[in-house]
Order: sequence, then structure tokens, then C-alpha cells
Amino acid sequence: MAILFSSILAGTILIVYLTLNVLDKSPGNEKTEKISRIIQRGAKSFLFQEYTIFFPIVFLLSLLFGFSSGWVNAISFIIGSSFSVLAGFFGMLIATKSNARTAWGATKGIGEALDIAFSGGAVMGLIVSVLGLAGLGIVYLLFGLQAVSYYSLGASFVALFARVGGGIYTKAADVGADIVGKVESNLPEDDPRNPAVIADNVGDNVGDVAGMGADLYESYVGSIFSAISLGYALFGASGITSTLYIISFGLISSILAIILVKVLSRLNTEPALALRSGTIASSVIFLAFSLSYAIMDKNMNLFWTVLVGNIVGVSIGLITEWYTSGKKVEKLAHSAAMGPANVIISGTALGMESTAVITILIAVGTLISHKLGGLYGIAMAGVGMLATLAMNLSVDAYGPIADNAGGVAQMAGLEKGVRDITDKLDALGNTTAAMGKGFAIGSAALTAIALFANFGSIAHIQQIQLQDPKMFIGALIGAMLTFFFSALAMNAVGDAANDMVEEIRRQIREMPGILAGATEPDYGSCIKIATKGALKRMVLPSVLAIASPIILMLGLGVQSVAGLLIGSTVTGVALAIFMANSGGAWDNAKKYVEEGHLGGKGSFAHKATVVGDTVGDPYKDTAGPALNILIKLMAITSIVFYSIVGRWIQ
Repeated sequence: MAILFSSILAGTILIVYLTLNVLDKSPGNEKTEKISRIIQRGAKSFLFQEYTIFFPIVFLLSLLFGFSSGWVNAISFIIGSSFSVLAGFFGMLIATKSNARTAWGATKGIGEALDIAFSGGAVMGLIVSVLGLAGLGIVYLLFGLQAVSYYSLGASFVALFARVGGGIYTKAADVGADIVGKVESNLPEDDPRNPAVIADNVGDNVGDVAGMGADLYESYVGSIFSAISLGYALFGASGITSTLYIISFGLISSILAIILVKVLSRLNTEPALALRSGTIASSVIFLAFSLSYAIMDKNMNLFWTVLVGNIVGVSIGLITEWYTSGKKVEKLAHSAAMGPANVIISGTALGMESTAVITILIAVGTLISHKLGGLYGIAMAGVGMLATLAMNLSVDAYGPIADNAGGVAQMAGLEKGVRDITDKLDALGNTTAAMGKGFAIGSAALTAIALFANFGSIAHIQQIQLQDPKMFIGALIGAMLTFFFSALAMNAVGDAANDMVEEIRRQIREMPGILAGATEPDYGSCIKIATKGALKRMVLPSVLAIASPIILMLGLGVQSVAGLLIGSTVTGVALAIFMANSGGAWDNAKKYVEEGHLGGKGSFAHKATVVGDTVGDPYKDTAGPALNILIKLMAITSIVFYSIVGRWIQ
């Protein structure tokens, strides 16, 4: 455990340094500071209201666990929930402190802006990894291995609320701002005359930072839990030790890679090269550490499984980048000449096509890792994919900061060159975010398989009974749930966006001075609408994930739950890939036109791509990412619930 806590300490020191580094930068003039403070207040307000909804549910569940399976498990569940909240909250806090500073840094050049935005993103990446490992280490040392399952359940439960709630908020604001602002009123991105502009920027933080942080915290913890559970079952304490060494190497490698990117950004290196260098360096250093450990431990198969996971993860990222940038996006943008319908058709086809290669990659990775190390090998491949999460998430989280910086620059009236720099960083952030979603999807598939094996072990399911109609019914329901869950999330965005559109239209209609720039819009009312819409509509999709395996287990038995997990994993992975890549491609096609191609902003092609981007928003930032959590949360719920009621079901 020494290396685990040493890596946590090193990560904590770097978090403090980066935080002080960001806060030491100038937030700019009076206008940029004012806008940044409004965004900070809106983001905090939403998160605190969100907490008042799901913390009572966490409290009730912890009481249930305390009475049914022991208070140690209840405390572990609370720790998992609380650390997940802290990861999202502190990451969001530093992100909202970074936006104006990044915008002001852009007045000095792209290197300064990248340095600040990446530092803010790195705080998010490091906090997720440090808190994830710290909580896991504390729970394991104090309460034992079984309690770790409750810790993981707490992380997953909060993550789903945070991802769905934040996703509904950010996309309701974004869609509303685009429909009325860009399409109807021909306003530029982040124009201060748009009443939803502040709500849109708040959404970047509560959805793409806090929600994403809780999401990947859950992925990280879930992959480690599945590996140590199977490792202990197969190899005893050495299975846990090996897993903790590998994951610690990942954090140390990420720390070194983050320092490298900081150095490159201060040397004014091209942003794409600096970020790519950091990502590659983290993987190379991690693999070197893992190889050394495997040689010392005389367990080369451990290294090979980790290598397989890492290669599959990087390959998924590269394929995702291929489908969401470059020639694919240019071709999609050119389809806009035929209007919005063709953009939707082409973008849908692109996302569906992308599922083929990525799914085959995951399947091949699963097969090879199973050959090398059995079920534990699959779990370790998932760990290998997420071990350098701190670096990968740093690159991912910097995107929303750059996006916010562009909004601050536009609203504060900074010179055009500043917005050009933030737009360049934002466009790169869209690609890195899509790559991050690819990593999350791949790791979700491998982790779900490992969790399924864990459930089969404790529920004594020796084989899948294909002739058992209960298993088939469970698989059908599992396949259906991913679509039904996505429908709930997307309808929630649509309904909240309708309210937002009506409010923006009302303000423009009743306050005609808004479009002329003579009257300041009522930003607060749009923030309230987005907050209310998200909080009201996030509960049902979140509760669905917990309730489904419980109802099936009580009604049809464990074979039906096995079918549920198979059906939801198979369809959930494919659907998440499709949504993430279609949404990312639509977003970048819009940006391609806004750069001046095909007539530029305000052209027919631009309006068509805005429609595509609007459709893609809930795909890539609400329903798609939440599916990763859904399939793992149902698996962990099945494991925990069976441990409580299994003796009565069998």
C-alpha cells in the first residue's frame, strides 16, 4: 500500500501547486471578472440544489444498507458518494476560476492561454484519481474487500445523478441558446445579447466538468473494484497487490506527463502537439513501469493484459478522433448544402458506422486479455485503459474551460484575436472530449464484463441457461432499458429546452432593446429555468438503473438479472459509441463552417450544421455518456443487492 499512498501524496502536492498557479494569474478587467463571478454563482447554485435532491436518497439507502448488511457497508457507501461529489465540485470550482484567467491569458498568446486552461483541467484530472484511490485505500484498509463494493456503488449512484442532471442542464441551455440566438436572431456564439448565454456557460461547468468528473470517477473506481475483486478470488492478496501497483503507476505516469505539458505550453508549443505529447508520454511511462513490475513479479501475463487494454484504449481514441475531425467532418459539413435533413442523415450514418471498428476492437481486446489472464485479465485490461485517467481527463477537462474562456472574451468585448485563440483551443477540446468519451466507452465494456463475472461468481451462476426463458426475458429488458433510458434523458433535454426557448423569445419580444444592445437581458431567469428543468427530470432515469435489477431479481431470479446485464451491456456500448461520435462530428462540422468554409457564419450551410449540432448535443453530452454509468451501475447494484438477499432467493 506504500506506493499507493505515495502516488496519492504526489498527486495532492501537484494539485495544490496547479491550483495556486491558476489563482496567481490575472482574471482580467472588471468585465471579465464580473462575468466569471456570475458563472461561478450559477454553477454553485445548481450543484447545491442538485445535492439537496440526491443526498436524502443516499441517506435513505445508507440506512437500508446499515440495517440489512451492516453499518460498515453503509459508511463505505456514503464515502463513495461523498468523494464522488467532492471530485466533481472541486473540479468545477477551479474550472470556473480558470475561465476568465484563460481569456485574459489569451491576450498574451496561445501558450499562456493553454497553460492556464490545461492547469485547470489537470486539477480536475488529478482530483478524480487522487480521491478515487484515497477513498478506495481507506475503505479497504479499514473495512475490507466486501465494503469496497458499497464504496463503488456510492460512486456510481452519484455519478449517474451528476451526469444526467448536469447533462440536461447544459444541453437545455445550449440548445435554447442556439435555436433562438443563432438560427432565429443570427447572433454569434456567446453574444451577450442572447439571454441564455450565461446559462450556457454555466452548463459547460455543471455538465462537462462536474458531471464528467463524477462520471469518470465512477469509471475509475469501478474498474479497480472489478479487478481487485476478481484478483482476490483467483490469487488471494497478491491479486489485490498487483492491481494497486498498476493503478499507482498510472497516477505517477500521469503526474509526469502533466508536468511535460506544462513545460511545452510555456515554450509556446502548438497546443495539439503539446496535449498529444502528454497523452503519449503518460502511456509510455506507465507501460515502462508496468513492464518493470511484471519482470520483478515474474508475471509477464499481467503486463500483456495491461498493454492490451492500453493499446485498445489508445486505438479507440484515435478512431474516435478520425470520425469526429478531419475529412470525415469536412464531408459531413459539405452535406449541409442539401439542408438540415441531409446533415442529420449523414451524421447518424457516421455514428452508426463508427460502432463497427470500435466494437471489434473491444471484442478483440476482451478475447486476447481473457486468453492471457482469464476474467482477471479482462479486468486488468480495463484498468490498463483507465490507469492514466489523470492525464486523459486533464486533456478532456481543459476543453470546457477553453469554451468558457471564449464566452467570457465575447461577452467582455475583448479583441478578436483573443476569441480566435480560445476558439482554436475549444475546437481541439471538442476532439479531445470525443476521445475521452471513447476511452470511457471502451473501459465501460471491459469493466461491465468483469463485474458480470463477479456477479456470476457470488450468485453461483455456473453457466448461462439459454433455454431458460427468464434469462431471455432479462436480456430483452436489458436491451430495451438502454433505449428507454436514453429516451428519458433526451426528452428531458427537449422539454427543458422548450422552456428555455420560450423564455428567450419572451425576453426578445418584450424587451426590444436586447437585440440592439441597449437593454441587458435577464440572464438569471434562464439560469433558473435550466436548473429547474434539470432537477425535475433527472430523478427518474437515475432511479431506473437501481430499480431494474432489484425488481428482476425479486420477480424472476438471478438468471433474469444475468440476461439483463448482458442485454444492457451489448446495446449500451454500441448506442453510446453511436451517440458520442455522431454528436462530436455534428459539433465539429458546425465549427468547420464557422471558421469561414461553405459561406461561414449565418450562411445556409451554417444554419443546417447548427441544427445537426443541436440534435447531437443531448446525444454526446447527456444520454451517451450516461449509458456508460448505467450498465456498470446495474451490475454493481446486482452484486450488492444479491449479497443482501441472496440467501433468500436461492
